[in-house]
Amino acid sequence: DWCNVVALTPDDHVVLVWQYRYGTDCMSLEIPGGCIDRGEDPAAAATRELREETGYVADSLEPLLVIEPNPATQSNRCHTFIARGARRTQDTAFDPGEEIETVLVPADRVADLLDGGQIRHSLVQGALEAFWRKRHRTV
Repeated sequence: DWCNVVALTPDDHVVLVWQYRYGTDCMSLEIPGGCIDRGEDPAAAATRELREETGYVADSLEPLLVIEPNPATQSNRCHTFIARGARRTQDTAFDPGEEIETVLVPADRVADLLDGGQIRHSLVQGALEAFWRKRHRTV
């Protein structure tokens, strides 16, 4: 299984990462995330990945969605969380082969990134679409 984190800073910015992807041979604008270790709680993995990839820690973490990336051939799931109150508190700790740059984007610009094609990773697109819907849901 995998995890992703939509991290929000106290001043309402989303923590994104530019990450090199070998399959497309280019940098990809994404949310922090990665593999969940065997036996690891998905929320703990999300907290770890956010810290390792960006140096940020959050005040709170809440589930956003769980999706099945490719149920035709795989049984794994991707757990996405919203991390609120994210602050940079330490240095990054990249896995071997990771090439990552952290960027902050105002949360109100998420739709522009999605509509403008800057977000091309399907799991990230789904996570940010769900975040945007939840953020603008009116009852």
